[in-house]
Amino acid sequence: MTITLDQKTALEPAIDPRVFRDTLGHYASGITIISGIEEDGPIGFTCQSFYSVSTEPPLVSFSVMTNSTTYPRLRETGKFVVNVLAHDQDTVSNQFARKGTDKWAGIDWSQTNAGNPVIADTLMWLDCDIWAEHEAGDHYIVIGRVNEMSPATWHKEEPLLYFKGQYRHLRGIDDEV
Repeated sequence: MTITLDQKTALEPAIDPRVFRDTLGHYASGITIISGIEEDGPIGFTCQSFYSVSTEPPLVSFSVMTNSTTYPRLRETGKFVVNVLAHDQDTVSNQFARKGTDKWAGIDWSQTNAGNPVIADTLMWLDCDIWAEHEAGDHYIVIGRVNEMSPATWHKEEPLLYFKGQYRHLRGIDDEV
């Protein structure tokens, strides 16, 4: 007997989106700010879904909700910076996660050679051109080609992590009591 995709889907239990999100929350990840620049100034948003794709060519990727109001503006520029936040930048993460506010208020930043904004005191940054974009459910998967990056000696801080709905900090195995 052959089961068609429609029949198979009908047999599978529905996955509750909230439960799915909570389950994925068991995977610790770093926190980034995806930033860019328009005529009116810098733009950006908090992004937890970031990863490396390839070393040759150097490619990275992030995912963003299809209903984001910032990403379409960033897409228009064709380029972006991934700012990986340091352990003490949870307030920066929160500020860029809010809608309808001046996300750059009180934020110190500089520019890459391409003119994109780099947030001060980040763990590291990558300046990219948009290489590809794919729609996947309620998100876009954006792939960027890295053109410039922070030096390896940029900052020797620890990353800001997100786990089970809360910010976390690294603690080495030897640090446990």
